[in-house]
Amino acid sequence: QVQLVESGGGLVQAGGSLRLSCAASGGTFSNRVMAWFRQAPGKDRDSVAAISWSGGYTYYTDSVLGRFTISRDNAKNTVYLQMNNLKLADTALYFCAAGRASSGWSVNARRPNEYAYWGQGTQVSVSS
Repeated sequence: QVQLVESGGGLVQAGGSLRLSCAASGGTFSNRVMAWFRQAPGKDRDSVAAISWSGGYTYYTDSVLGRFTISRDNAKNTVYLQMNNLKLADTALYFCAAGRASSGWSVNARRPNEYAYWGQGTQVSVSS
């Protein structure tokens, strides 16, 4: 069983930056695709970014391209989301997700049902 704990959320003004972290424990990490999703009030959970085992492949939803960067440190069992130039529309609860062990990278990395484990979320609020 993999446990995921997100941190780094908070309140920031538009144009500011935050760095989210997700620490994994209880299972293997380096052979799992990792991802960030977000959910705003009254909306569905949407993909934000995903990263392959070694970090060689990444995916970003269009609205965060050029502003967000996903990365991972397999030695620390941690995945990160650097968020720059934050916008009001980025306000949401951000979730970390871990894929099934040894499941490879695919075009489905953006789909929630590709992920077996989820964290509790960290709130990101952007003010004007």
